[in-house]
Amino acid sequence: MDDRPDPGSGPGTDLPIVVGVDGSEPSLRAVDWAADEAVLRGVPLRLVYASLWERYEGTSLADDHDKPSEQVRAEDIVDTAARRAHNRRPDVKISTDVLAEEPEYALVRESRSASVLVTGTRGRSGLAEALLGSVSLTLAGHAQCPMVVVRGDHDNQARTGTPGRVVVGVGEKPAGSAAVRFAFEEARRRRVQVEAVRAWRWPARESTDHALMAGEPARLHEQQAVEALEAALQDAPADVASLRRAVEGHTRTVLVDASRGADLLVVGAKRRPGHYGLQLGRVAHGVLHHSPCPVVIVPEHA
Repeated sequence: MDDRPDPGSGPGTDLPIVVGVDGSEPSLRAVDWAADEAVLRGVPLRLVYASLWERYEGTSLADDHDKPSEQVRAEDIVDTAARRAHNRRPDVKISTDVLAEEPEYALVRESRSASVLVTGTRGRSGLAEALLGSVSLTLAGHAQCPMVVVRGDHDNQARTGTPGRVVVGVGEKPAGSAAVRFAFEEARRRRVQVEAVRAWRWPARESTDHALMAGEPARLHEQQAVEALEAALQDAPADVASLRRAVEGHTRTVLVDASRGADLLVVGAKRRPGHYGLQLGRVAHGVLHHSPCPVVIVPEHA
């Protein structure tokens, strides 16, 4: 059933968008979003269901089937997702696969030969975290390609030519940021502007009671944020409009506020070779739980 494209058979831009599906409504909304994105990118769509059904069912068979019942259900899930994607975007090439393994491991492996990995906000079990499914959170910390968590209850279409914006959080090392490059690429596809946001804080230890000096520390930190934005956008393409905003406040709160009404919120996540823990900073973790729009986690390789 594995009809995955060979990653060595063409340029990287031809790699599929991979969606982790589980039959839940959030995962089907993720299929909708990914189908639209596949059209924008001109790439195939790959739908994957992964579960350790063999561990729990062994060789037990479903009535009137020659396959275990959980495998039959899994194939129904990907078939339903494929029909939904086809009905939405008939021109997209769609492939499906059912993998008998932990979804976290399976989808991290899939991310090595994907252009984008997409999931919904939570799974079917009801045991997921309050705002974000545990699978999505694990993937966000380990995926090797940009990963999108489709948040929000609205249509989440990846539209072109409509008023909108792509918000990108500018981090500590803005020069050469993969997240910034991704944000501009997505904004160009959608024909919208990029809103680059850098939060800054006035450390309490620098507070002063002297009225003439009170504004100086604040201006210094704000200026550093402005300089970080300039560094991040120094190589920005001229054909994409951009807006730079230095905002005082906690980074997570600033980015969540900026993401209201946006097409995408893009943030970077460091990937350290040889490190096997969850490689997801507090800011990325926070926006994944609270952003009202789809969130993209872009690996920033050291």
